Amino acid sequence: MMNNKEAPNEIEAAENVQPPESTQPWWQRFVAGLNEFYHAPYRQTMARAARDEEDFFMMMMFAESLGIDNPAGFYTLELQPLFLENFHEWHTRMGMDRCPFDHVGCC
Repeated sequence: MMNNKEAPNEIEAAENVQPPESTQPWWQRFVAGLNEFYHAPYRQTMARAARDEEDFFMMMMFAESLGIDNPAGFYTLELQPLFLENFHEWHTRMGMDRCPFDHVGCC
């Protein structure tokens, strides 16, 4: 059961809550704005570079299964089950309409 004395204090406390951005000092907000200003033009380029790197890694990981000799195939074999859920996205992005594996039913 709630006392009548507690209700006004809770209401006053709720009214005095400030948004989180106003609790930061002005210079931290300024630095965050500068970081956004300088990094925004390169965000798409960096995302594309990260995707290209991931595509290369996926190709190296599944190279033995695709029939390409891979000297690191032994080391990447144990990673294949972890990346198999991303395999459908990868092979469609690489231009393969159907899954090249008989043992994987992703398509």
